Amino acid sequence: MRIPERMQRQPLEPLLAHLEREQRRRRRRTVERYASAGSHAELIIAGRRLVDFSSNDYLGLAGHPEPAAAMAECAARTGAGSGASHLISGHGAEHDALEEALAAYTGRERALLFSTGYMANLGVMSALGGPGETVLLDRLNHASLIDGALLCGARVRRFAHADAAAAERLLGTVAQPPAVLATDGVFSMDGDVAPLAALARAARAHQAWFLVDDAHGLGVLGPTGRGALEAAGLSADEVPVLVGTLGKAFGSFGAFVAGSAELIDLLVQKARSYVYTTALPQPVAAATRAALDLSQREPWRRERVLQLTARFRAAAQAAGVPLSPSATPIQPIPLGSARAALEAQRALAESGFWVVAIRAPTVPAGQERLRVTFTAAHTEAQVDALSEALGRVCRAVGPSAPQADP
Repeated sequence: MRIPERMQRQPLEPLLAHLEREQRRRRRRTVERYASAGSHAELIIAGRRLVDFSSNDYLGLAGHPEPAAAMAECAARTGAGSGASHLISGHGAEHDALEEALAAYTGRERALLFSTGYMANLGVMSALGGPGETVLLDRLNHASLIDGALLCGARVRRFAHADAAAAERLLGTVAQPPAVLATDGVFSMDGDVAPLAALARAARAHQAWFLVDDAHGLGVLGPTGRGALEAAGLSADEVPVLVGTLGKAFGSFGAFVAGSAELIDLLVQKARSYVYTTALPQPVAAATRAALDLSQREPWRRERVLQLTARFRAAAQAAGVPLSPSATPIQPIPLGSARAALEAQRALAESGFWVVAIRAPTVPAGQERLRVTFTAAHTEAQVDALSEALGRVCRAVGPSAPQADP
């Protein structure tokens, strides 16, 4: 049957072909299995054993047997799924226990679980922002913060990356406070830390809500691993809205928002991405609570991943690898083009390393890079071998960025 012309859709192949020509077409790779029980540091992809330097499993807990055992035990009691949203019949005892543990861990009155970090940010923005209000964002914020601000209908203003003075100037132009000022704690593609103390002062001076998404800082930064806010010495009063994820340092899945009892109650009423979705399975909550406990019982994990990061920076600089100014386990290697980044990814895979090329639109065109990340499960020998391989690869593909001080 002939489809009426008005019903014909735009062909998709030209769009995909354009992405291919621009070297921006994404492709998944299947992890067939992990090379060693209890660790995700080495993967098997297409039959090849590769050391994974691209995951966010900073503390090496994703493959740890204790969270896996907690998940299995809980699944035997509660089943695999929640069956309903939190506000119907999907909220269980394991959700309560994890929310209480997260509130205590972050020093907040309450915490609220979300299925993903993306949904947490959409939920907060839909509750605190809206038409007639203003949301201010760092230009390099995560896509979920940007999308949440756009979808809530607020006026969105973006300030120069990590520029607290620029943020304060924009806050001064908001005619109807309160606004929402939102930033990543640690920027996921650059590894640098936001100027949180200065941003907190600016938000307080202008009566704005201050939201920090500390997905990549929690569990890693600060004297006890409580994240970028602890490292900056900031209290719950100074940062009233904290978003965290559970699938990075804690090796599990999901996310949470922590804050005052009133904030959490407002989210329960208004955060559509919380209200209108099935609750996180209780076995995932049980596994996360076990991982949270491990992260506090074994501080050597946090210390180790930071030591390996420092070791890499020293070895990489000696090998001539271009570095960005990051002291966190996220170490970008700027290469300046999609072609160079993809060639570097392929060459490193040939040498036994899985390091993924990051291209536009995830980063601006011309700022393509490799994103190297470290976990407590890596060894010194693996880090040294990666540094040496990166030196060879960067010389071959022609990195275009200057080196930073270690």
